[in-house]
Amino acid sequence: MTKKYDREFKMQTVQMIQEGKPIAQVAREVGVHENSLYRWIAELKQDGMQAFPGSGNLKPEDKALRDLQKQLRDLQEENEILKKAMHYFAKDRR
Repeated sequence: MTKKYDREFKMQTVQMIQEGKPIAQVAREVGVHENSLYRWIAELKQDGMQAFPGSGNLKPEDKALRDLQKQLRDLQEENEILKKAMHYFAKDRR
């Protein structure tokens, strides 16, 4: 089972490393594998203050993408309904 760490814990741990403590030492002190610490450092470097959004939460750009994908599916569905209605009414006029 994977242990979950909250955003504050990750931020404080990465801060210790940024202040000059060796990664191996920090890993022993906080009880986290070194590979996790390297990943947290990379995430913070890539995403800045939006890193570690938490379980079930999305980064703003991921949420925007998901919202746009839903909007596209909704519009495609509406378009199909309108096409069917157009064919139905076109048959009636003959």
